[in-house]
Amino acid sequence: MEILRYVAFSTDPKGGNPAGVVLDATGADDATLLATAAEVGYSETAFVVESGDGALDVRYFSPLAEVSFCGHATIATAVAHAERHGTGRLRLRTAAGPVTVTTDRAADGTLVATLVSVAPRTAPVEEAELAELLGILGWSAEDLDPALPPRAAFAGAWHPVIAAASRDRLAGLDYDMAALAALMARKDWTTIDLVWRESPTVFHARNPFPPGGVVEDPATGAAAAAFGGYLRELGLVPTPATLTIHQGTDMGRPSTITVTVPTEADAGIGVTGTAVRL
Repeated sequence: MEILRYVAFSTDPKGGNPAGVVLDATGADDATLLATAAEVGYSETAFVVESGDGALDVRYFSPLAEVSFCGHATIATAVAHAERHGTGRLRLRTAAGPVTVTTDRAADGTLVATLVSVAPRTAPVEEAELAELLGILGWSAEDLDPALPPRAAFAGAWHPVIAAASRDRLAGLDYDMAALAALMARKDWTTIDLVWRESPTVFHARNPFPPGGVVEDPATGAAAAAFGGYLRELGLVPTPATLTIHQGTDMGRPSTITVTVPTEADAGIGVTGTAVRL
């Protein structure tokens, strides 16, 4: 297999979130895919197989396990595909469901990709689980923004949304990785989406990712899509809306994610970003 390496959600290789991309993983078994992802060492690697009907079957592996959906690796895959085959629209089949992704060139020639997630939804976070999560993070109830209530959000994978009341609280991330990994395994959470609202449409995010063996993800497209669905379902933004999410700044890998939230309750969430080859 030819392994490509990209950074997604940045035009600077020193920013964004690195992803592995294999555009032809035909014939590779699960053990090979997992071993390859572990060798690459990024939070996720995407493996593509052409299905013969015009769609692409895509699977995502962290160094530790398969995940149902990964936004930054999808953006990287779309850009890698466009570099070889030209821009356009791709139909992806993922474990989470069908995802479309469209590539185009910006005025400066930069390749830009937009994915549209599966239909999002949310679920309550039980009081005991929230208390356990906050304890692991070292946060208190007073650290939370009451305007953005805790909720588990889904747009291909589950991410609890926990909103900080201040930028300083978000910046102070220090947690017990083993304890958080155990809680997330019980709840089937992929990352924890920690957010702070700078303005009505601008947010900052941090995403601990112990299930993938990663302390923190510098750009999380799946969580961004889930967050867009969360905001729409709870009526926290007027729709249609275009949001900007800044992530990775606190770990020295700044990333910018654009989220498009349509009005229709069952419509997928758009996630847009760039990707550059490493």
